[in-house]
Amino acid sequence: MSVDNKVPVSDVKGKRAAPRTPNPLLGPLRQTGKLFALGLEVARATFRRPFQFREFVEQFWFIASVTILPAALVSIPFGAVIALQVGSLTQQLGAQSFTGGASVLAVIQQASPLIVALLIAGAGGSAICADLGSRKIREELDAMTVMGVSPVQRLVVPRVLATMSVAVLLNGMVSVVGTLGGYFFNVILQHGTPGAYLQSFSALAQLPDLYISELKALIFGFIAGIVAAYRGLNPRGGPKGVGDAVNQSVVITFILLFFVNMVMTGIYLQIVPPKGG
Repeated sequence: MSVDNKVPVSDVKGKRAAPRTPNPLLGPLRQTGKLFALGLEVARATFRRPFQFREFVEQFWFIASVTILPAALVSIPFGAVIALQVGSLTQQLGAQSFTGGASVLAVIQQASPLIVALLIAGAGGSAICADLGSRKIREELDAMTVMGVSPVQRLVVPRVLATMSVAVLLNGMVSVVGTLGGYFFNVILQHGTPGAYLQSFSALAQLPDLYISELKALIFGFIAGIVAAYRGLNPRGGPKGVGDAVNQSVVITFILLFFVNMVMTGIYLQIVPPKGG
C-alpha cells in the first residue's frame, strides 16, 4: 500500500480529532500552587542553618527606612478621617460618648495593619521583587543553585522575615499615631469632650483588639514578602518582564491583603466577644 493511502492516525471513523483547547483555569491554579509551595519552603528554610543574619539586618533597615516616615504621615489623616466620620455619625444618633471607642477600634483593628502592609508591599515588596528579578535574568540564582547554595534560604528567607518584623513594629507606631490624630481632630474640629473620648475608648477596647492587629500585621507582612519573592523569582522575559513582575506583585498583594483581612476580621468577631458582652 502506498503512503498516500494510509489513514491518518488522528482520524477516527473518518473524523479528524479536534485540537485541545487549554483550560483557562489551569494557569492561575498552577501559579497559586507554586506560591503556596514557596511559602512552605520559606517556612522550612527559616529553621535551617546557617541563618543569614547580616542579610536580614540589611533588609530590615532598608524596608524600615523607606516606610517609617510615609506610615507616620499616612496614619494621621486616616485616624482623622475615621474619627470625623464616626463622630459625625454618632452626633446624628445622639451617641457622642461612643466616638472614641468606635474610632480607635477601627484604627487599631482595620486601618493600622492595612496601612502598614500596603506601604511595605508598595515600597519594600517592589524593591524585593526587582532585586530578585534582576538577579534571575542575570542568572545569578542559577549559579547559586549550581554551587549548592539555596536561593530561598540565602535571599528569600531574610527578606520575608524582614517584612514581617517591620510590619509588626510599624503597626504599633501607626496605631498610636492614628489614635492621637483621631483624638485631636475630634476634640478640635468637632468640639468633642476629651474625657468622654478616652472613657469610651477604655470602655470598649480590650487587649485582644491589639493582639489581632499585630497578628494581622505579621500575616500581611508574610504575604507581602512571599508574593514579592515569588514574582521576583519567576520573571517572564528580560528587563521588561522584571518591571511587569513588580507591578503584578503589588496588585496581587493588595488583593490578597483585603481578602485575608476580611476573613480574619470575620473569624475574630465570631470568636472574641465584645467587651461587656
